[in-house]
Amino acid sequence: MTTQKHSQPAHRSQPPQPARSNPALTRAFELLGGPWNGPIIAALAWGPADFAHVRERVPGISDDTLADRLQDLTTVGLITWITRPGPPPHGEYTLTAHGNAFLIPLAALTVWAQDHLPARGSPASGEPLVGQAPLPHDGGAADVVALLPPS
Repeated sequence: MTTQKHSQPAHRSQPPQPARSNPALTRAFELLGGPWNGPIIAALAWGPADFAHVRERVPGISDDTLADRLQDLTTVGLITWITRPGPPPHGEYTLTAHGNAFLIPLAALTVWAQDHLPARGSPASGEPLVGQAPLPHDGGAADVVALLPPS
């Protein structure tokens, strides 16, 4: 029996690194992988909101899940709770500077998903057709900015 040697391509000087070798990328995807985190951040991009308004902006999320995600996003410093005076005093969630900085990659990810991932209910997804038409765009920087709320 003859065994065949497999050689490394000439352009590869080091062995491939495991996927977790990039700590920053790992942290980013751990955040993105948290259920509802992206939609909550996008909902707060439109401005501060109390719990009920965040829930309205993120349809389908349960109160318990929303409370957990808001706490998680507060802990990592993407959102903050601010107290508003007035009768009655109340509080709102708002994006921090770090949360606002996350809007650009979030918008870019939205454009990528529209171009490369089948929508739920699309013929390519194998689910019944119940979705909306995607936003028209050409993939340029102006499209990313268009996905962000007005300032």
